Amino acid sequence: MKPAERISAFLKLGKAIKELSSDEKEELLWRAENNNNWFTKDSVESSLEGISFMLSAEKLDAWLSIYELKEVENPKSVGLMMAGNIPAVGFHDLMCVILSGHQAVIKLSSTDEILMKWIIKKLIEIDPRLEKQIRIEEMLKGMDAYIATGSDNSSRYFNYYFGKYAHVIRQNRTSVAVLSGNETTEDYIGLGRDIFQYYGLGCRNVSKIYVKSKDQLQDLLGALEVYSTISLHHKYHNNYDYNKSIYLVNLEEHLDNGFLLVKESEDLVSPISVLFYELYENESQLVEKLDKLKAKIQCVVGNEADRIPFGSAQSPEPWEYADEVDTMAFLLELA
Repeated sequence: MKPAERISAFLKLGKAIKELSSDEKEELLWRAENNNNWFTKDSVESSLEGISFMLSAEKLDAWLSIYELKEVENPKSVGLMMAGNIPAVGFHDLMCVILSGHQAVIKLSSTDEILMKWIIKKLIEIDPRLEKQIRIEEMLKGMDAYIATGSDNSSRYFNYYFGKYAHVIRQNRTSVAVLSGNETTEDYIGLGRDIFQYYGLGCRNVSKIYVKSKDQLQDLLGALEVYSTISLHHKYHNNYDYNKSIYLVNLEEHLDNGFLLVKESEDLVSPISVLFYELYENESQLVEKLDKLKAKIQCVVGNEADRIPFGSAQSPEPWEYADEVDTMAFLLELA
């Protein structure tokens, strides 16, 4: 397939998602949630909206214009070890492999096989030639290259088995937000989306905030009341009850609004239903601290020009790569 034909398939996928009939969408959302209770209908719908958001002609043109896509005479087999923490989290890797002209050999996560299989099926329906470029396997052996996403522990496993091949191996990351003290209620509500979307399970979810004063925490908790229905999800509520009981038994100081626990900590990654905070004195001190933690931070949310705007952490552009590793450049070098 020519590069333009591969791009066209993804443009048509974006259109197909937007024009999905209510009956087909309802069945897909139900199946995904039935397979994984964390993947609620709202979560899966948000994921589909995020995919269609990046599959516009303008965004794909802006993204791909810096690369030289070609017809690949000898495509490489690229093993994709997909995570399953949020719906369709492996889509971007799949798209990069297909657009680069290589063959995607996929090991799906059992927690996210419904949505990813649906996306793959749609792509092949759009252009049957893509069936030669996409294969689902239980074992990824003998590939030319590997892209694997997992935890810090699983990354050691991936490095052991895949390290001798060309590879991109991702580890744990999380996201943080910086509050300057000048935030509006709308900013806090946007931050709530960055905290609660996908129940905090994604690397782009904010798990920690940096504040200049503890007084900001009360304003934040008040604004976040609009998300109180998150406690109706039994898995999330179980996490909330567990973490609350730990803090109470250990007499650890924390704030509690009935569905979110806010605790001071220097750690980056907070448990589900918990938001860590840390005080900072000035911007230069904070920038220095964040720079030291760069390898563990996916994105920084805030009102500064170089930060992700409040409420948009989970709507990445196609050129915003996980772990800041240019996946497309890696794949094009394989050819």
